[in-house]
Amino acid sequence: MDGNFVGVVSGYISFYGLKVVGSLLIFFIGKKVAVLLTNITKKAMDKAKMDETIVKFLGNVIYGGLLLFIILAALSNLGVNTTSFIAVLGAAGLAVGLAFQGTLSNIGAGVLLIFFRPFKVGDFIQAAGESGVVEEINLFSVLLKTGDNKQIIIPNSSIIGGNIINFSAKDTRRVDFTFGIGYDDDLKLAKETLQEIVNKDDRVLKDPAPFVAVSELADSSVNFVVRAWVKSGDYWGVYFDTIEKVKVTFDEKGISIPYPQLDIHQDK
Repeated sequence: MDGNFVGVVSGYISFYGLKVVGSLLIFFIGKKVAVLLTNITKKAMDKAKMDETIVKFLGNVIYGGLLLFIILAALSNLGVNTTSFIAVLGAAGLAVGLAFQGTLSNIGAGVLLIFFRPFKVGDFIQAAGESGVVEEINLFSVLLKTGDNKQIIIPNSSIIGGNIINFSAKDTRRVDFTFGIGYDDDLKLAKETLQEIVNKDDRVLKDPAPFVAVSELADSSVNFVVRAWVKSGDYWGVYFDTIEKVKVTFDEKGISIPYPQLDIHQDK
């Protein structure tokens, strides 16, 4: 009996041991092949000059699909009924889906963001009440870097459900200013000065031409609107430099910039 028992156990170990070794080989070799195929596919997409965000997303999908296939193949080699396993996996997926509806909505929104591409990595955007440069777009969230180097993580569903402003979508942007002068100042001199300031800035585009006009006769000032088109990357530089230049030049030419003031009269 002992000899028969040992023989049976040895037989089982030999039989299933080989299957376990075979399944492990299938998994580890298959995983390396999956990585290799995924990298080849991503390189091909890079050569085709596809968007970086789509390349990353499709690369993850391809790798995940291949890995799932490898796992099922390894289980099948062990004798596991993969048909039943897939059914159980589907039922578990449904239960998980009901439990994580919010997460799934983020995934759905992430797919929409990746394929419709309202913005891409490197764009400066405003979404869900936040603004910054897009560092990463994944299936769950968008990572933004603010101007003061903070990282903001926004769920995809929050972005897709609201307005998105992409400041980097166009090559050019218009810089708008409003400057006021006193009623006693020389209106023509002020207008010529503003026109000269924007015309002398090499970053301001000639087409469309800069626009300067009187926009309002306000309570304590005559207001000018100044509009200048610039390359998107020059927007803030032109914005801040122009405000400083206007103040300095107005001071030099004796043009006043009114500020709010309160006059108090006391009866004697």
